[in-house]
Amino acid sequence: MNQAILFLLAALILVPLAVRLNLGSVLGYLLAGVLLGPVGFGLVSDPATILQVSELGVVLMLFVIGLALEPQRLWAMRSAVFGGGALQLGACTLLLMPLGFAMGWTWQAALIGSLAMALSSTAIAVPLLQERNLMARPIGQKGFAMLLFEDIAAIPLLALAALLGSTLGTPTPVSPSAHASGWLGPLMQLGAIAGVVVFGRFVAYPVMRFIAGLPVRELFTGFALLLVLGVAALMQAVGLSMGLGAFIAGVLLASSPYRHALENDILPFKGLLLGLFFIAVGMGMQLDLFLSSPVQVVAGLVIITVLKLVGVWLVLPLVDLHGPSRSQLAILLGQVGEFAFVILATAQAARVLPAEDAALLTLIAALSMPITPLLLMAFDRYARPEGSDRAADTIEDDKPAVLLAGFGRYGQIVARLLLGAGLKPTVIDHDADTVDSARRFGFQVYFGDATQPDLLAAAGVANAKVVVVAIDDAAQVNRLVETLQGQWPHLKIVARARDAVHAMELQEADVHHVQREMFESSLRSGRATLQALGFDAFHARQMADDFRRYSESFVKAARESRHNEDDLIQRVRESREQFEKQMQKDLERQSHRTGDTDWHQERP
Repeated sequence: MNQAILFLLAALILVPLAVRLNLGSVLGYLLAGVLLGPVGFGLVSDPATILQVSELGVVLMLFVIGLALEPQRLWAMRSAVFGGGALQLGACTLLLMPLGFAMGWTWQAALIGSLAMALSSTAIAVPLLQERNLMARPIGQKGFAMLLFEDIAAIPLLALAALLGSTLGTPTPVSPSAHASGWLGPLMQLGAIAGVVVFGRFVAYPVMRFIAGLPVRELFTGFALLLVLGVAALMQAVGLSMGLGAFIAGVLLASSPYRHALENDILPFKGLLLGLFFIAVGMGMQLDLFLSSPVQVVAGLVIITVLKLVGVWLVLPLVDLHGPSRSQLAILLGQVGEFAFVILATAQAARVLPAEDAALLTLIAALSMPITPLLLMAFDRYARPEGSDRAADTIEDDKPAVLLAGFGRYGQIVARLLLGAGLKPTVIDHDADTVDSARRFGFQVYFGDATQPDLLAAAGVANAKVVVVAIDDAAQVNRLVETLQGQWPHLKIVARARDAVHAMELQEADVHHVQREMFESSLRSGRATLQALGFDAFHARQMADDFRRYSESFVKAARESRHNEDDLIQRVRESREQFEKQMQKDLERQSHRTGDTDWHQERP
């Protein structure tokens, strides 16, 4: 109990501090572990036990990742997983092996040590990709495919460590599946995987349906945990990775109607245990080696990190990833993964690696983890912006009727509506991944920065009638509007506003039409909610129309107050109270009217 309080207290202090300093939550957890561990205040004496328990966080994370991947999508990723993943692991291993020979190791030690250090951390890279909303983009897809291959490859690497020990004439450690020898071991592993597939398809679905129908909500949470941990334990019992088993279970349940419920129930446990995993890694760092071998530790950390960065960077063009995304993903995969700890321990037990060398590599692996968020922070600050090293495309049509700046979710809807009306807008976007992805789907999108006057002129903005500004960054929207009004005042501008205050700024700039990005969709959802609660379609639409008029008039009236936060807050409160009172009066008045309430069908 006392240790749990210490973990929570340290995490609640250091993680928000690290996030506030833009260092990432992972570094905060690692620092908490260092302070709690033997090197810090020594408040926790057995970090190895904590690490074993906290590895369930990685297991739950892989299960949640599997829930997002249906079998068809996973099959479509097979070339990226086994092609790109194998290339990345092989390139990094080849670059690292000479380092082992330089240390005077045997070829067995150099091989297994290089393979272990070539692995990257799923627990580090995936949360960083998710924090930056990169998982759905090519950089996230390529990175996850490589990480998935490494998670799968960790199992044969453990067997390889024991096999290399036998080639040296040393006794091999007893593996979890020592009872299964010869052909029986692989047969049991295949049987376990087949059993998980059958269970997921024909047993888990009916059980979840039964439990979901019960009024006891926590039973579903209990079943979700039992499912993940049970599959993980089964895989471990036959000598496979717990994480691999959890991932397979997640993939099998990805197409079930209970996917979102499972994800919501697992996420809190995943987050806590994953944080505990990083705390345990921090506690396990043998920082005393800094005193005994400081040159080896620092030099090894720098050389291994650089070689991994180079190895990943060289491979990425082969999987069709270029530009700044290439460098960013190299940094994301530049650390050493959590499976390296297990492989190095197995290699030490098999006497492939001497104990002091295994301890040195383990420390370097642990230290490489906090290096990743630091390098990413430096990349964000000093590297050139996304796609800035890519030359702007040559725009073929220099006489467009409409020029559309930005091709995200907002811009895509505008473009498709125009195309449906027989109008072909000239579309410009500054995100290289977005441009490449749109072209694969058949859209003609040009790469370039629409805020640059030279590019606008080349795109034929002088001949356009309307410019639609669909960029999601408010500062860039304002800059583009100012440029357009200053140099091409004849244009009508339709601009996307991020919120009410941004809408005030654009209206003050006399933009032809300003649309808050989520306003209409939220209003439609409000109408649907009212109808679901028993309001007829006429009254629901009338209330939504009243709110639209109220909101638009408020935005116009409150422009002068947008620079005074206290005044703006007071205006919002007063206006909201007035609107709510007026709506209540209207509802009361309508309840006594019967002549105009027969319109109950939904209309746009």
